[in-house]
Amino acid sequence: MRVIVASLSLGLCAAARAVYAPIPEQEQGKDLTISLEGGITYNNNIFGASTGAISSVIYEFSPKAAFNASLTDNTFFSASYKPTLDYIENRPGTKDLYSQALNGQLAHKFSATSVLTLTDAYAYNQNPEALLNGAPVNTDQTLQSNEFDGRFTFSPAEKLGLVLKARSVYFDYTNPVLGTELNRFENLYGIEADYTLLPELKAAGEYRHQDVDYSNDPSSNNKHSDFLMAGLDYAAGPKLTASFRLGGEYRQYEGGIPDSTTPYAELSGKYDYAKGSFVSVGYTYSLEETSDSVHYADEKLNRMFVNIQHAFTALIVGSASFDYEPAQLEGRAGQANIQEDSTHAGVAVTYLPTKSWTVSAAYDYDFVDSGISARGLNRSRVSLSTTVLF
Repeated sequence: MRVIVASLSLGLCAAARAVYAPIPEQEQGKDLTISLEGGITYNNNIFGASTGAISSVIYEFSPKAAFNASLTDNTFFSASYKPTLDYIENRPGTKDLYSQALNGQLAHKFSATSVLTLTDAYAYNQNPEALLNGAPVNTDQTLQSNEFDGRFTFSPAEKLGLVLKARSVYFDYTNPVLGTELNRFENLYGIEADYTLLPELKAAGEYRHQDVDYSNDPSSNNKHSDFLMAGLDYAAGPKLTASFRLGGEYRQYEGGIPDSTTPYAELSGKYDYAKGSFVSVGYTYSLEETSDSVHYADEKLNRMFVNIQHAFTALIVGSASFDYEPAQLEGRAGQANIQEDSTHAGVAVTYLPTKSWTVSAAYDYDFVDSGISARGLNRSRVSLSTTVLF
């Protein structure tokens, strides 16, 4: 899994817009923007293999078209399309790979406290960077995915806020072996309530239901979960925010595995210590799907992260990211549990000589220490890219 470090902070659209939606700062102020990105990367393990790693220089070209506009005083629409061409010099077989991403968002404000937001993100990726641990070297991991999110926020009474939310995600691997094992839908529905205790403090409670439905062999893999959690949201002015949710997950399995109840946790905080500079930290504990659903039912995952962005000057921004994920893969009948710890780190420097030009240099490091050697990973990447906006 790649650590994303070369990113600029997102801003809110111009005050003239009636519905506020986060769009990249460089796209603000105009309805249609066209950009071209070109880059070169050295990757010492292009297939994420545990042994027999293949290194290569990768050349990338990626145009992008983005549209952001208020359709009415209360309706905002955003869409983007980004195809990507990769040439991987030392890749066995096909060296030219094509990927594309299509994103859309529609937000409508019914009143000052009632907003409906719908987003959809489609991706077709022949060169996925979130490679599957343990997949054989040279395996085609081409992935097609789609994620739809719906969110309706409203306030039925003073100090009380409610959020209805739904998410549907689809994963489709074109390789027949991977597809048979991993293709699935993940559907999530929930309701969240918050109550203002103090101007800067809210108490929150949330219920979620999740269905994980695999396209093949459903009796072995399908599962259904109910989450119940409570917590607090704290906002000490515009610079410091923090949030936590603690609760539990009750999971039912269709494949003969005993039902389980496990804790669930989400904690995060962000401090904007200067213009364009921030530190964010977080921790989650949850059950996740595994990259080997034949032998393992779930992955008990602890995820800890730190992100830092620092604006050295108005034109130079540095960023760093560290992500540590100790996990336990829960074996099916006759299969022992295994420990698997993942570390992801990266640093980047971004230079913005003009509003239209961006130059970024980045280094990423991924390491997976697994109880099964074939699932281990050690990978480094160095990249340089330039983007021009029209």
